[in-house]
Amino acid sequence: MNSVAIPLSRHDYKVISLSLLGGALEVFDFIIFVFLSSTIADVFFPAHTPEWIRLLESMTIFSVGYLARPLGGLLIAHFSDRYGRKHMFNFTVLFMAMPCLVMGVLPGYDQVGYWAPLMLLLARIVQGAALGGEVPNAWVFVAEHTPASQRGLALGLLQAGLSFGYMLAALTVTLINSYFTGEEVTQWAWRIPFIVGGVLGFISVWLRRWLQETPVFVALQRDRALSERLPLANILRKHRSSVVPASLLTVVLTSTVILSVVILPVIMQKEWYYDAASTFKISCAGILAMNIGCIIAGHVADKAGAWPVFAAYAVLTAVAVTLMSFMSGFGTGAVIAGYVLLGLCSGTIAAVPILMIRLFPSKVKVTGIALIYNIAYSLCSSIMPLSLLAFYHFAHWTLSAVAWGVAATGIMTFLIYRKGRSFD
Repeated sequence: MNSVAIPLSRHDYKVISLSLLGGALEVFDFIIFVFLSSTIADVFFPAHTPEWIRLLESMTIFSVGYLARPLGGLLIAHFSDRYGRKHMFNFTVLFMAMPCLVMGVLPGYDQVGYWAPLMLLLARIVQGAALGGEVPNAWVFVAEHTPASQRGLALGLLQAGLSFGYMLAALTVTLINSYFTGEEVTQWAWRIPFIVGGVLGFISVWLRRWLQETPVFVALQRDRALSERLPLANILRKHRSSVVPASLLTVVLTSTVILSVVILPVIMQKEWYYDAASTFKISCAGILAMNIGCIIAGHVADKAGAWPVFAAYAVLTAVAVTLMSFMSGFGTGAVIAGYVLLGLCSGTIAAVPILMIRLFPSKVKVTGIALIYNIAYSLCSSIMPLSLLAFYHFAHWTLSAVAWGVAATGIMTFLIYRKGRSFD
């Protein structure tokens, strides 16, 4: 916390807006896949296999994108810490946009057989590598451009922008399902979001050319204070104590996003029998509330401290999930109210970058965050969706069962707080 609050300047808002715009488009390009996973399963896999197997195959390719994040994130972070944040910031958007555009024009299984899912898999790997570098770089880029007294608000706005990518994806799929028949969506309309996302990504690359290098990195260059060793070697040798808190922070962030954006819409359709259009409309309300929650959490963190805010919000998220599991039997209005409450409480994800940037010094900051964040995020997000879908099919899991897992992460935040107080 800071006693003297310096307001965000016009330049700060420009940096934040261009950063969150590109980040939102990258998340849109990456997450649109999961919203169309059922359709993608029908297009890219043999029709004679059972539907749930095709869905698992589609979700496996989705998860592989997360597994590609650590390597891509480390490579991009290495160059970001050695040669500058700005150039790699543009690079990640470009490498997210290209495979998104390619996916929009790929032939399906009926045209080229098993080459179709193989090409889809390759595109997802490239996307995952790009996103692995985008998020840590964006956090550091915004943090190093904004005053410390307003850093929580700045990163809250950025995280809201990243979360807006989820809502944009949900809204796009809602419109497609509203204006096209199921047959039209399967035949060709599913390609629209990928093509549009790719084109908008190239526009974002053009807009980011107006950004300047961060003052912190310029000072490191001027003072010749850049890491003499490889940034990764520096992390492993000097900053191993940051691994546990950074990993636990990432687990909480990941579980919150996966539950709110990936798992909950599936359960709404399979367990609560909402159609796809209604599910995505309700999801939009919840994700919009998440955006607002991120901004509120960031602002409160500037006033009350990030660690207490993180711990409190994570517990509230667990409470909100538990309440929603009971509200599902009281009609659509109750479900929307529960989803909005969950979204507001999910603002805990905005506290994660505020805390992560404190765990590593500036000269290896991007590498440190990228290493821990991407490995933990990839493992958690790869295992969780597939496991829950499998348990849903074989063991008939419900949202209440998932809520207990989120409650466990809420308890974990108190351990994180005790471990990380020294970093405040």
